[in-house]
Amino acid sequence: MMDPHRRSWHYVAAMFSYEFQDGGVDYDTIETVHRGEIGEWVDALTLSGLFERATVLDAEDTWRQQPRLLLDMLLLDADEMTRRRCLMAWSSLDRLAPIAQSG
Repeated sequence: MMDPHRRSWHYVAAMFSYEFQDGGVDYDTIETVHRGEIGEWVDALTLSGLFERATVLDAEDTWRQQPRLLLDMLLLDADEMTRRRCLMAWSSLDRLAPIAQSG
């Protein structure tokens, strides 16, 4: 499991945090992450060539178990309003998930 205090975690966060800067909220991205579809993020880490295989595998394992940690990384440099909107969207998805799974 990724340790948020390790230096590699900060580099991973820096690589993705531009996604939600300046209010650039993509709700489809939030939904995808919420569903645990993290393949594109893992591929981006792998293809960047910046991270050891162990770091990529650690990130993948962590995000599969706790996709909210990926959202937190994406929001690292976002402004406060963007962060709040994204977290509200995540909470809504949390509430709707049981309904979607039963249908």
